[in-house]
Amino acid sequence: MSKSSAPTVSDAPPLPEVVLAGERSESLRVNGLRLFCRQWGDPRAPALVLLHGLRGYSGTWRALAAALCGEYRLIAFDQRGRGESDWDPGQNYYTDAYLSDLEQVVDTLGLERFALLGHSMGGTTAYVYAAQHPQRLAALLIEDIAPGSSAEGPGAQRIVTEMAALPESFASWADARTYWRAKRPTVSDAAIEQRVAESLRMRGDGAVTWRYDARGIRQTRLHPDPARLVDLWPIVRRITVPAMIVRGEKSDFCPLPTVERVCAMNSQFTSVTVPNASHYVHDDAPIPFTNHVREFLMRCGWSPDALTRTN
Repeated sequence: MSKSSAPTVSDAPPLPEVVLAGERSESLRVNGLRLFCRQWGDPRAPALVLLHGLRGYSGTWRALAAALCGEYRLIAFDQRGRGESDWDPGQNYYTDAYLSDLEQVVDTLGLERFALLGHSMGGTTAYVYAAQHPQRLAALLIEDIAPGSSAEGPGAQRIVTEMAALPESFASWADARTYWRAKRPTVSDAAIEQRVAESLRMRGDGAVTWRYDARGIRQTRLHPDPARLVDLWPIVRRITVPAMIVRGEKSDFCPLPTVERVCAMNSQFTSVTVPNASHYVHDDAPIPFTNHVREFLMRCGWSPDALTRTN
């Protein structure tokens, strides 16, 4: 009897991204860079701005957009150095730069008031924006990051290890798929395929390489300027808008005791833990994640009739 072999990993190029009906995209000039922005839903609906994580991309929010675009105007952009946005020639990949980009994006789009959701790195930016611009926010949603998450703990060490060992390129699409599956064992095959499609591209020499500034982002993550790192604890104290942290039950990045401390420190915060989800809650559990986002926005009064009531 022959031994069973491991399943064959496809070496086919990833299928093109499937855009949602009514999905709109444009490039915005922000801080001297071209940032690629996607939108879904009625432009007159209450706005929800979405910030992806360290190696993320705007398309990561499509499942959420598909579920909510009948109720909300959802806006996501590839942050500097990622996706279809420009790389920063000065390799400025710190929170203050991401914050300034967000400020200019929402001003350019004419958003006087909106809800804000940030995952991981995007969550850090969202905390800081909420503390500095409370009058602009109807609600703040944070996906799986809390004070100290990026500085210590198994999740922080995992990301440092990943970035330190990050391959410059892959010899084939099969190798790229194998890499992402090893790094994200809990996410679905569809989520893996989306990562392959939206975070990688084929070079002219046939190698598969990153669609983001891997060297610059790695340098900032592994050898940061201590003066530019953000301590979220004093920022949490200053937040005066309704806020909710959505964490994964199996997250290695956002410890429950830390989240409980945030909620005890600031009564604006509530939290929810999504069963069986990792750090990537919106990938691991898209339906519960969407339900929590929708229910929180409704509790905050940021509902489809919110603009009608205020006009």
